[in-house]
Order: sequence, then C-alpha cells, then structure tokens
Amino acid sequence: MTNGQLIRDYLETVWNQGRTEQADRYLAADLAQHNAKLPDGRAAVAGLVDTLRGQFPQLHFELRRIAAEGELVFAHSLATLTPGEPGIAVVDVFRIENGLIVEHWDVSEQVPEATASGRPVI
Repeated sequence: MTNGQLIRDYLETVWNQGRTEQADRYLAADLAQHNAKLPDGRAAVAGLVDTLRGQFPQLHFELRRIAAEGELVFAHSLATLTPGEPGIAVVDVFRIENGLIVEHWDVSEQVPEATASGRPVI
C-alpha cells in the first residue's frame, strides 16, 4: 500500500466511518502530534474522533487533493460537521514510518462565503 493510500484509507475508516477500533492499523501508539489542542498518541486521536462523532454523527472529510513525497503525505480536505454547512478547509501533513502515521501537523480555516479573488479556498 502506498503512503497516499494509507492516508485515504485512514480518513475514510477512522474519521468518516468512525471505526476508531481500527486506529492501530494507521496510527503509531506514540504518534507525535503537532496540533496544539491534542496530546501525543493514538488514543488522543481516537478519543477526539469518538467525541466529535458523538456530537456530529454526520462528520465527514471530503479529500480534495493528496500529494506524497517520501515519508510525507499532504492532504487537503473539506471537513463538514453537518450536511449543507460551508465546512472547514483542512490541510493535514502526515509522516509515515513502517506503514504507520508517526507524526501529524494540521492547519484549518472556516470556508468563507466569498473570497477576494472569487476562487474557493478548497
């Protein structure tokens, strides 16, 4: 499996389907987390997904773009908590080692109604 496919499967299985019991197939137990709101480790990510899906059962990541270079994978997604909302533009950067996500960075912004250029942010 390529690193890009690993990330596609991870987003679909763990985030979109909420199958956090499968997190060990994708995330290292000691995942190094660079999101300021999450501690290190697989359990923190699984707990976040469970909490969010409990509040927003229709949470969905629509992967728009993906690029991989060596051990790094970059994913540009539209995250929606409920259908019909503008959503959140998210860029995730994952570092893969031995077939598992070992490090994660992300940035996000609310999708605005309009942009100065007229082009969408996602």
